[in-house]
Amino acid sequence: MDTSATAIEWAMAELIKHPSAMKKLQEELEKAVGLNRAVDESDVEGLVYLDMVIKETMRLHPVAPLLLPHEATEDCTVNGFHIPYKSRVIVNVWSIGRDPKVWTTHDLEEFVPERFLGSSLDVKGRDFQLLPFGTGHRGCPGMQLGFTVVRFVVAQLMHCFDWDLPGGISPSELDMTEEFGLTTPRAKHLVVTPRYRLSE
Repeated sequence: MDTSATAIEWAMAELIKHPSAMKKLQEELEKAVGLNRAVDESDVEGLVYLDMVIKETMRLHPVAPLLLPHEATEDCTVNGFHIPYKSRVIVNVWSIGRDPKVWTTHDLEEFVPERFLGSSLDVKGRDFQLLPFGTGHRGCPGMQLGFTVVRFVVAQLMHCFDWDLPGGISPSELDMTEEFGLTTPRAKHLVVTPRYRLSE
């Protein structure tokens, strides 16, 4: 649950820092659900902008920036690099998410969910540009549950509430510093005040 909670906190922080993205997501949720009830789990299927927000969050803030080590089962060459038999290889998904050779847009340090518009990229390990859960035999066994929980909780929080930062801090001033470690949580937990926005 810690990894899902970290991903949710990053998504919330990015949406609060980018009010236009939060508004787009809230509008998508209003169309799909209305303002007279909370989101049901079945409501999140087919929410295109929600999926783009989650993918962009996972691109910028993969919870596990370095995947589990893989061991070469034979000598091989990958992109011109010789990898000897039995070498340990660690994939840096944090770096892949910011690599201009992998992503065609120029604003790679910016939160732009629209970069996934019309894209078939997913987080299931099939597309090597976006590997927040890893891939293959070493992929995260909780991927489906984690992705479902993150989508559902973010949808609930964005649909049911508007969010205010304390002390008159503007969204552009929100500190987005990461904590270094095996996982990459925020250096300081997000502190916000909710305002209920549904009509029920």
